[in-house]
Amino acid sequence: MLELIRTNDPVLISFVESLLRDAEIGFFVADQNMSILEGSLGILPRRVMVDREEAERARQLLRDAGIEHETRPDNDNG
Repeated sequence: MLELIRTNDPVLISFVESLLRDAEIGFFVADQNMSILEGSLGILPRRVMVDREEAERARQLLRDAGIEHETRPDNDNG
């Protein structure tokens, strides 16, 4: 899986989840349960992960939604 976004913003994560779900793109929110350990302070960022095969489609979806500035650089070297 590749990291699509990394953020502390729960509203942004919810929006991205909704976009991906509606587009039927599989995803996983990593570090979501870390909020329990940090006391829900929002210090630790959550990561939205997508399958390699869906990464470009997911990035295009975020571009179309006007939030491309939130995407992580494509650092996949293989």
